[in-house]
Amino acid sequence: MRAPRSATPEPVDPESVSPSGPGRALKQAGLVLLCLAWVVLGLIGHDPWKTDEATTFGVAHGMAQSGDVVVPGIAGEPWFGIGPLVPAIAAAAMGIFSPPLAPHNAARLAAGLLLAAILAFASLASRELNGRAFRWLPVLILVGSIGFWERAHALSGELGLAAGVAVGLWGLALALRRPIPGGLALGLGISIAFLSRGFAGPLWLLAAAAVLPAVSPLWRTKAHLATVAVALAVAAPLSAAWPWALAQRSPDLFAAWQAAEGWREYFAPAAGGGFDPLYVAKNLPWFAWPAVPLLLWMLWIRGRGFNGGLADAGVVLPGVLALVMLAALSLERDPNLIGAIPILVPLALLASLEVDSLKRGYSGALDWFGILTFGLAAILVWGVWIDSYVNGMSLATARLFRDTEIGFQPSFKLWAMLAALAMTLLWIAMVRPARRSNRRAVLNWAIGVTLLWALVSTIWLPYIDSRRSYRVVAESLRGEVPAGACVASRNLGDAQRALFAYFAQVETMREEAGAGAQCPLLLVQLGRNDFDAPPPDGWTPSWEGRRRGDDTEKFILYRRSAS
Repeated sequence: MRAPRSATPEPVDPESVSPSGPGRALKQAGLVLLCLAWVVLGLIGHDPWKTDEATTFGVAHGMAQSGDVVVPGIAGEPWFGIGPLVPAIAAAAMGIFSPPLAPHNAARLAAGLLLAAILAFASLASRELNGRAFRWLPVLILVGSIGFWERAHALSGELGLAAGVAVGLWGLALALRRPIPGGLALGLGISIAFLSRGFAGPLWLLAAAAVLPAVSPLWRTKAHLATVAVALAVAAPLSAAWPWALAQRSPDLFAAWQAAEGWREYFAPAAGGGFDPLYVAKNLPWFAWPAVPLLLWMLWIRGRGFNGGLADAGVVLPGVLALVMLAALSLERDPNLIGAIPILVPLALLASLEVDSLKRGYSGALDWFGILTFGLAAILVWGVWIDSYVNGMSLATARLFRDTEIGFQPSFKLWAMLAALAMTLLWIAMVRPARRSNRRAVLNWAIGVTLLWALVSTIWLPYIDSRRSYRVVAESLRGEVPAGACVASRNLGDAQRALFAYFAQVETMREEAGAGAQCPLLLVQLGRNDFDAPPPDGWTPSWEGRRRGDDTEKFILYRRSAS
């Protein structure tokens, strides 16, 4: 027998973040502005950074120049590391907003659009499953997720994949009430995920749809079959259109895409070699913070039968999807954390369910932990910036940032200073120790994360850009390469190839692809352990460069020696 609601800890505070009580319109406007600030800050004002953003932008820049959205490419060479959707959206943004924005800033607006879509559809899915009062909690948990902090603001195929997962999750939730529209949304989500990052997203969503009837009678219906049938009918033509166009363009290109999307990429044990099946799971406690502790509390409460128990649709649907995704990510080759971004969507829905039932001591501890953490961090960020601006970056600070150069003085920009001060004052006003509630603790955490992101993306952005941008080294290289010269490359990463093509208009021919054997110039990328490597036989060094303060990579341009 279900335990009564009164057996759970404290109910929701009417003055909490949920914009359903007094002052509803004002609360909702404040939440929208918070999310807007988090999405917008950092989208413009810096160069493309490696790795995922650089490669995605490289593809988008090529699409914008050629108008060809069928064949993704980097520096004039086909490249199938991601699907065409995100670069195509970024190329469209460049066409609309550049000028006045620089091409890379205009392209990054696509990341903001996708990020807003992730938040919006996560909210819609939560509202559909759990009611109107839960539409904002998953959004705040996503905004406050540590793993989402910087990665969410970089242009990448994973953002499109996460958006597809969010749309598909909403479709599955909507299908409980309206099977046909839910199937349409699920099919659209599958297509978005496929065109963004290949087969991973469709496999997750379809596997979850297949598992749901086995774990809950809510999906053991003809309506669920109709939903899946509609989804497949929608997803099949939308997803197949691009591979079909690719095959029509060139069978060789289609074969190259098939090789890049081989099933062994999604099942590492069959590919041979070592892989780490626990990589994602062991990083989730910090990557998905604060979702993980809230999720554990939800399992404790629902596992004892409160509030619908674990059989509630709001638990089953995102829970099955999260488990399917975690299992699939554990089997992938070369797992990385940016690839785990989509799993934050179902985890946020699960984590939001029992925020209201948190014991006041637990929510208070989370609240004060956030206030102290972000308060001290903000003081440190401001203090180090002021000291660096006045005296130049100290040796201790340089070591903290793993910078090999001391004395850097950040520039003063009025708009950045005003934005940073405004966010700092807003944080101080919002986290005052009054009217404590469980939801208020989640809101305060999200505001704290937004504050730190605001400081990093305003007053500290010039410094970070000086460390991560390839603009200076690429422009230095451009002065050494005659226009139209043939340049071969060795060990040059895809991100670096993309950025040298963008900043220096130098498109290299990769030795690894069997090209560039007759080129008179050779550009080589060296790692930290290879800095003192001797020149290749028959080549003479004529230029070298690396990013400011970076001792992890160096570039050397060689000229073919006279025979």
